[in-house]
Amino acid sequence: MVQRSSTVRFLYVYSNVGRRGASTVQATKFVESYFDAWNHCDAKGVADHLTSDGIYVDVPQNVERTPDELIVMLNDFFSDHPGRYELLGEVLCSRKTIAFQYRAYATDSSQTLYHGAEFMTLNGDAAVTIADYYEIEAIKSKNKYAKSGLRNEQIQEYKHCLERVMRSEQIYMDPRLTLPILADKVGCTVNHLSQVINAGFEMSFFDYLNSHRVHHAKELLAELNGKNRAILNIAFAVGFNSNSAFYAAFKKHVGMTPAQFRRSRRD
Repeated sequence: MVQRSSTVRFLYVYSNVGRRGASTVQATKFVESYFDAWNHCDAKGVADHLTSDGIYVDVPQNVERTPDELIVMLNDFFSDHPGRYELLGEVLCSRKTIAFQYRAYATDSSQTLYHGAEFMTLNGDAAVTIADYYEIEAIKSKNKYAKSGLRNEQIQEYKHCLERVMRSEQIYMDPRLTLPILADKVGCTVNHLSQVINAGFEMSFFDYLNSHRVHHAKELLAELNGKNRAILNIAFAVGFNSNSAFYAAFKKHVGMTPAQFRRSRRD
């Protein structure tokens, strides 16, 4: 259910679900609990629906997150994008699979923000995988902040301040960095910083953060005297808290894996 800056067309296909049986009641209660966590902006509550080694898959962004990574991401997301989430239609289920469609609305209006579908693979009372497919409808960067009152001159001023903080303090290396913490460093509100990043850099907060981490990782990977340094150690050094998140972000920004980039530098 996580909103992103890209839009993905999605054909709802329920290939292995739809058989109503004894698990239907359990599946419906599971989904109700899941929606309740989203509607209360409870990041840990959402993540608790995964097994301890479960994976949340943001399909449009091609990003996989562990429960701990999901909590960090959702805490930032909820602070900037609160919303209402409603189930569309019935919950479809088989013995170990749940599928449903949903729609997200702006908290203070009936405006539809985005809609999508999720597929969950269960193991007992928790999900091993949650795959999220969605399409953004109403949120566009050009009108998202129409009422924020932040002028273009202020955006440019905050941009320079933000870049100065990121480069001089290398605050992106902190894996616990959140949008509110960064806004406090820049000296602006969370909403204004979100506008600066989205409108000024045309990125989401997480893409902006990862762009700095990936840039730093590229420098470390290219160092000849660090050719034997483990890639996982580099990932942790620049602020990522998992190898999978590092690889996904690196490939998105660079177009190749860290290992491929390191080999290309040596060649």
